Amino acid sequence: MQISKNLLLGLGLAGLIMASVVSEPAFAADKVSLFKVITAKDEIVIGLSDDELAQVDGRNAGGIAKMLVAKGAMSVWQYAVHKSATGDLEQAPLHRIGLISNDALRVEPYPTPLKVLPVDETKK
Repeated sequence: MQISKNLLLGLGLAGLIMASVVSEPAFAADKVSLFKVITAKDEIVIGLSDDELAQVDGRNAGGIAKMLVAKGAMSVWQYAVHKSATGDLEQAPLHRIGLISNDALRVEPYPTPLKVLPVDETKK
């Protein structure tokens, strides 16, 4: 199983921050919930807005997994850790990806102490 350097660095930094800072997850005004999707090849973090999550049965990871199996595939935003202009780390949308139910083995909530940015509507 090969993990990209950016993902490994992001997970390592998030782990260090989570170990040193006790806080609850931070969410932007549009409220984006993060989830980790585990496949046979890798792990990715995805974000769903409250509007997208409202379409999911149960509004949780189990509902996302059910929806993925029912639809066969879904289009979501992949999130990654990056530095803001002020140098702070935050979770930001990276790019739109397609999830295929055959590839996803598990979906789970992804708590983070970092600020979570909403999707920029102009990039949709």
